[in-house]
Amino acid sequence: MGIDPIIYTIRLGSFDIPIRWYGLLIVAGAVAAAYYAAWYVKRRGHDSEVVWDAMVWMLISGIIGARIGYVAADIMGGNSRYLDDPVQILLINQGGLNILWGVIIGAAVMYYYTKRRNFDFWLLADAAGPGLLIGQAIGRLGNYINQELYGPPTNLPWGIPIDAAHRLSQWADLTQFPVETTRFHPTFAYEAIWNLVLAGLIVFLIIKKGDKIPSGVIAGLWLIAAGVGRAWIELFRPDQPRFFNAPASTSMIISIGFALIGIFIVLVKLGKLQVGFMKPGTLDYAQKPVRRPHRAR
Repeated sequence: MGIDPIIYTIRLGSFDIPIRWYGLLIVAGAVAAAYYAAWYVKRRGHDSEVVWDAMVWMLISGIIGARIGYVAADIMGGNSRYLDDPVQILLINQGGLNILWGVIIGAAVMYYYTKRRNFDFWLLADAAGPGLLIGQAIGRLGNYINQELYGPPTNLPWGIPIDAAHRLSQWADLTQFPVETTRFHPTFAYEAIWNLVLAGLIVFLIIKKGDKIPSGVIAGLWLIAAGVGRAWIELFRPDQPRFFNAPASTSMIISIGFALIGIFIVLVKLGKLQVGFMKPGTLDYAQKPVRRPHRAR
């Protein structure tokens, strides 16, 4: 049933290297996000090459951070599989990424990168926000192919079937939940639709308001959109690790934190709130990127 998660297998001697839809869609989402960010940076009058340079470091660090976050959340949820067999932490091809932790680590790397390049951090953050919403929506197609990140059974017409091999334990009884008739909430699709709608609204705001939006506001709006959307989606995902057996999942708590930080950033950047460690937004990104010196060939 469904699509084979493995597109093609490359054989090198006695080793098989599977090319998976999930990995391909993650890369496709990252490229789409980078194209959007490059468009935004160019619209602001800066060299968009910095986006492609930053994407490499942010993608690598983001994937590493997403894996570490997934493992940490699994352990905090009371599971011991990674403690019992730490080698499993490296088996990222078997699944297990937490996009929220990927964003946190990726943002830290982006901050370091902009400081090294003398580039305005808020310009790149504003550029990255809507792009990440778009990229994540593309990546969610991989969850459909892998038959994962679905919600409880539903009678709604858009419910999806899940093979017996991919069922969570609470729905593994096929006499009670027959494969032929049982359908589940496609929570990955809910999140993808939310991301695309909110990305569209933010881009519309950018086009409509032009250069009247202070720096940092777009980044804050993205954090609010991503946080609220993911926190709501977590209500439909009983498979997510709880935060030290608390009623809420680790991802829900982080998502709520994202939304609150986003509200804080928007208020500061609009000048509604004053703090000593963050300046209000500006309509002019004054810092210019430092170009790499041309090398004679």
